[in-house]
Amino acid sequence: MRIKHGVIALVLASVAGIGAWVAWGTGTSPAPESTFVLLDGTRLTTANLRGKVTLVNFWATSCTTCVAEMPDIVATHQKYHAQGFDTLAVAMSYDPPSYVVNFVETRKLPFKIAIDNTGAVAKSWGDVRLTPTTYIVNKQGDIVKSYVGPPNVNELHLLIEKLLAQT
Repeated sequence: MRIKHGVIALVLASVAGIGAWVAWGTGTSPAPESTFVLLDGTRLTTANLRGKVTLVNFWATSCTTCVAEMPDIVATHQKYHAQGFDTLAVAMSYDPPSYVVNFVETRKLPFKIAIDNTGAVAKSWGDVRLTPTTYIVNKQGDIVKSYVGPPNVNELHLLIEKLLAQT
């Protein structure tokens, strides 16, 4: 009987943990101070994100879900970019830079791409380990939503439109 109760307790604890994980994406908090090194060698800081609504996507070329969601990210960027929306895709530290460059060039990604060589950016953004992980940052530089896994595109677009309308 003890084992059975232990298993039940473990299952309940796991479910509670999953519930917290799913609910993690609500509320606002300042985006962490970070320096992103872009593919062209230029640097972008978190402060540079202010004034625009920005999607920050942690991804990897080896992540099938990341590759599958990339056309939606491209379409979202193209739909809202002229209205003050920006996209920053951050390749994980374990992703070989040559793979990232090849991916970006063959798919003609229209937004900024950073490579997190040391893993410091992923660590500062909540110790990101699962890809894709996506953050939506408002014009004031606050994270207003986060997703682990691909976001619901319709929900994402509604959120972006709401944030773009804010002053």
